[in-house]
Amino acid sequence: MALPELKQSMTEARLASLSLPEGGCLDAARRAAVSRVQTMGLPDRRDEYWKYTRPDTLTAVDAPNAAVFDSGEAPMFDTFDRIHIVFVDGIFDAEASDDLSLEGVNIERLAEIQGKDIHWAKDIYGVLEARGQTPVERPLAALNTAFATDGVVIHVTGKPSKPINLVYRHETESSDAILHHVIKVDSGAEATILENGPAASRFNKAMEIDIADNGTLHLVRAQGRDHERRAATHLFARLGAESVFKSFTLTVNGVLTRNEAVVEFLGDDAVAHVAGACVGDGDFHHDDTVFVTHDAVNCESRQVFKKVLRNGATGVFQGKILVKEGAQKTDGYQISQSLLLDDDSQFLAKPELEIYADDVACSHGSTSGAIDEDGLFYLRSRGVPESEATDLMTLAFLAEAVEEIEDDEIAASINDRLYGWLARRR
Repeated sequence: MALPELKQSMTEARLASLSLPEGGCLDAARRAAVSRVQTMGLPDRRDEYWKYTRPDTLTAVDAPNAAVFDSGEAPMFDTFDRIHIVFVDGIFDAEASDDLSLEGVNIERLAEIQGKDIHWAKDIYGVLEARGQTPVERPLAALNTAFATDGVVIHVTGKPSKPINLVYRHETESSDAILHHVIKVDSGAEATILENGPAASRFNKAMEIDIADNGTLHLVRAQGRDHERRAATHLFARLGAESVFKSFTLTVNGVLTRNEAVVEFLGDDAVAHVAGACVGDGDFHHDDTVFVTHDAVNCESRQVFKKVLRNGATGVFQGKILVKEGAQKTDGYQISQSLLLDDDSQFLAKPELEIYADDVACSHGSTSGAIDEDGLFYLRSRGVPESEATDLMTLAFLAEAVEEIEDDEIAASINDRLYGWLARRR
């Protein structure tokens, strides 16, 4: 079926503005991804999963300018002992990065491996993204697979002694970054990956994660804090038997953020938790779109998303749990909630369940409301100023999502930073 003329011309213009890397082990995956983009077309508001979020600034040929924001704060996670890998406006910065050697893990740059004829990443790069195009098309992810020239390729073979921290710095007002990361976790291996920073004026990032039987991966992201940035991120995770994947994303500031997560259970007795918290103020649009497919027995999934919105900010949640035939004893939980601190903000939610097995425990829920006046009165009656009481109740509201972080020290650092941000807005 031919694309509508406007969508086709928009797609052709964007593709023509980019250069396709050629040759090497990733060449076939890139060309297949271009074909997917040409067939699907880049998204517009008429697409079902984009009706709440305008994608035009994400698909335009030129990235809108975004002023570089200097918060004066130390970067997130700087107090932790970790390997930090720095990208400036989407380009690897070797001088600012640590040595990539660490026991239990092999770290390479995508730019270094893409010219090789043979590499293990060939079996993952673009493969999970392509699988994630059904039943919902994700053309921005395919665009990323086709044109990303930098990122990291991480093979976790053991249990590294410290986290791997991907740091994204934004230093140019017109930067347009495309990064693609590939992560492979071997059987019995376990690692933690931290991500933080605004990355660029416009950021398109994809991460493909393949976790083998009994493997474990923890992912904690802190997006922001540039006020004018725009970002579309895509996470594709494939889980083997008895594996564990836990992801948490914190978002503060930004004109537009669209975070997509696609999780697929292929092995029995696996666990996947995908959580997020955002704090939005004013010209802020934040969209979490999640699709979890259960195609194995006795697996557990949790989706926990909390949004705090004020001064006309908009939050979106689109989450689906698909339980395929034969995926018995599935435990699927999904909750999306918003705290609206004024009458001008809005929360748009589309929770979904699709179940083809009869021995399951699946639930979903979505709520939106104002701050609890009784709780606020209780704190104020004990001498807590209204602004501080509001911040404390905001933190309590976000707690269920933050508690999905496995590491207590990392969770505490997230809470401390959140409290500091809220206090400065009083």
